[in-house]
Amino acid sequence: MNKQFDFMGKRQMALVLSSLLLIISIGSLAVKNLALGIDFTGGTLVEIGYHQAADIKSIREALTQGGFEDASVQNFGTTKDVLIRLKPKPELKQSQLSTQIMETINQNAAQPADLRRVEFVGPQVGDELAEDGGLAMLYSIFGILVYVAWRFEYKFSLGAVAALIHDVLITLGFFSLFSMEFDLTVLAAVLAVIGYSLNDTIVVFDRIRENFRKLRKGSAEEIMNKSINQTLSRTLMTSFTTILVLLALAFLGGEIIHNFSIALLVGVIIGTYSSIFVASPVVLALGISKEDLKMPDKEGAEINKMP
Repeated sequence: MNKQFDFMGKRQMALVLSSLLLIISIGSLAVKNLALGIDFTGGTLVEIGYHQAADIKSIREALTQGGFEDASVQNFGTTKDVLIRLKPKPELKQSQLSTQIMETINQNAAQPADLRRVEFVGPQVGDELAEDGGLAMLYSIFGILVYVAWRFEYKFSLGAVAALIHDVLITLGFFSLFSMEFDLTVLAAVLAVIGYSLNDTIVVFDRIRENFRKLRKGSAEEIMNKSINQTLSRTLMTSFTTILVLLALAFLGGEIIHNFSIALLVGVIIGTYSSIFVASPVVLALGISKEDLKMPDKEGAEINKMP
């Protein structure tokens, strides 16, 4: 890719776009919050099976008419297996709840369903999972801050963490804005987004550090532009192939991994953008210079230069 794009010259426009996305995301999280799944809120999971392909639409309608309007129904594994998720109902015991569900589904069904398993997640367990998930994200971001500061320089670590927080908030905001269910699989996808975004950012930072040490002429902005352009083809190709796989999973993988795929898809797109338009501009704003990345003088180097 011979054409040189002025990415750093567009950083003000990128700042406006990122600020707008962050305001929308944080506003949605504050007002609507996340639509937490039963992994976090607690509830009952019922797996049923059919001898033929299940009619998901008729199962949803039957449950709605039976008073289970908040039930989540999806295929599980095959078209003959169905997973039903229900929010906690304190007035019903677990055995009563599963019996009532089976009666509701089979009441007017053309083919009867068989009960495979029933699992109950208590509210306390859900709260612990939500807390542990949040801590996992904080620990990973802190670990990245330390790692990048050690490998590069503290200004680079602040740029990397700013990009990661940017990616996580926008991904969470997307799920909040569209009221998509946020469960453990989506949390795993968010943590994967952190790793993916960091990998992209590290590749760009490596080239920036190399060019700062190699190129004698040029301002910090020019060197960063050159570095991003040199890694652009690699960044775009990696993101493009990853997006193709995620699109296939989102549309062909079934409901069980649909939200997982969507979270990764949003995260990869935002992560690719942030590695160019967030991480590097933050480092530039912090005043990175060639002196910050100067190779340390080897011990005895002056003696070796003596005649």
